Parts: sequence; structure tokens; C-alpha cells
Amino acid sequence: MATQCLCLLLLTCLLALAASLPDLDIRNLYLLNGTMDDIMNAPPESPQPDDGDGHVRQARDIGHHPPASHAPGWPKDCSEIPRGSHSGVYIIQPKGLHHLVVYCEMNVTHGGWTVIQRNQRDTPVTWAESWSTYKFGFGNVRTEYWLGTEYIHQIAKQKVYQVRFVIQDSADTISFADYNLFSVEDESHGYRLRLGAYNGTAGDAMTSDNPNNMHDNMKFSTKDRDQDTYSKNCAYSYEGGWWFSSCYSVRLNYKGGMTWGNLCKGNCKSSLILIKPASYC
Repeated sequence: MATQCLCLLLLTCLLALAASLPDLDIRNLYLLNGTMDDIMNAPPESPQPDDGDGHVRQARDIGHHPPASHAPGWPKDCSEIPRGSHSGVYIIQPKGLHHLVVYCEMNVTHGGWTVIQRNQRDTPVTWAESWSTYKFGFGNVRTEYWLGTEYIHQIAKQKVYQVRFVIQDSADTISFADYNLFSVEDESHGYRLRLGAYNGTAGDAMTSDNPNNMHDNMKFSTKDRDQDTYSKNCAYSYEGGWWFSSCYSVRLNYKGGMTWGNLCKGNCKSSLILIKPASYC
């Protein structure tokens, strides 16, 4: 009788625990290339009852545990991660979207930057990917990756955003290019890029008086979806998806030496693209 009561109590506890663990729908978890323990704001593990052989099993509690001092709900982007947090992989949930894993840069200029692209010259990532692969992202969120054109659009439509391009040239000098406005239109409009005014040290390579080198106001192109203004397909010819015109002054989504205007033509060592809500006085 005592054994039956104990089993019934154990079953009741397990059912209650299961009911308290809603699924965490992280659609791009493949970008993590690791475990949930690598996520900075992942919910803590909770001990489960003894499984009958003397061992206490561990299961990750994926219920909602937002950071302390944070408003209810998951952060909508990295700007909602508390000040003083470490850079790393975090779970966010843009408005109206499922959960995503992203890399949050918390050390550059007051932090709060969502990393949408990172690349190295010697990357194992090919970058010559299809429209659907670019749409939902690829790579490793802790090293070289593309967050996903659709997810970039979904994040950047929440507020007015700014963007920072960080470029390492062949001499290992780090330069940056800031644009005070950044948005990406939806897929039906070709994920067209919209940029604001430039400021920085890298040079304004994204906007140009030459329509052949323009990236601002261009639709996104991949090897299997040509939306550039060139007679051929820039993405196919130059092996990487981008906001091409005819064809480029910037080529960052590329395996090998990258290009940023006159700063480094085919020999840039690394790139980083960061976005966060624009700040106004």
C-alpha cells in the first residue's frame, strides 16, 4: 500500500512538472552548435524526482525565467538585455515571432547590439547559399554566421534601428561605419535595404553616387534569386548573398578576403554587422 501511494505521488509530481514546462520554440537552434548551457539567459536546470534506481535525473526547466529587473517576457532584441551583462549567446523573442538564439555584443558602445553577421577570411562557411538558406540563417552563432534575412527584417521592424559595420583590414586595423537608420523590407519587397546617414572611420561604402556600387535601397540577391540591377547575377558570380546593385563596393558575405570600399579591396580579414534601436536626443 505504501509503495502504491509513493508511485502515485511520484506520478502526480511528474505530471505537474510536465505541465509547468511549456515548449521553448527556438527555430534557429541549429545555429548554436552546442548545448543550452551555452546560452547566457537559458533557464536553469531543475532536479527531477528519483527515477527509482537511486539516481536523480536532471531536466532543463524551459519555463519562462526572464533576467532579474527585466520586464515580463523574453527580450525582443539584445538592447533589452540588462546593462553589465556579458557578451554571448542569448534567447530573444521579437514581437510576434518565435524564439531565436542570437549573439549579443554587450561591450561595444554601451552594449545592447544584436549581431546579424560575422565573418572571417578563413571561415569554413561557404556563403554561396540559396535564398531559403539566407532567409533562415546559417553558420555558427558564436563564430561566423548569418542570422537570417527574415529574422533581420522581423527584428528591425519593431522600432527604428541603427546599424554598425565593423571591418578589420589587412593591417589588422579595426574601422567602423555607422548608419543612423537601418531597415529591411519584407520578403514580398525583396528584403530591400534602407540606410540612413553615415558616420565612421571605414568610409561610406554602402551608399554611392555611382548606381553600379550602390547597396542602400537595393533588394537582396542570392545565387538562385537574382534581384540586382546587373545584366547577370552578382550573387552567383561573386559567391555570396547581398544587397547587390551592379555589382558591389562591399562584399562581406564571402569565403576569403572581403571588400569594404577603398578600405580593403578583397583583403579584409573580418566583418561584423550589429544593430540596435536608434538613440535620439
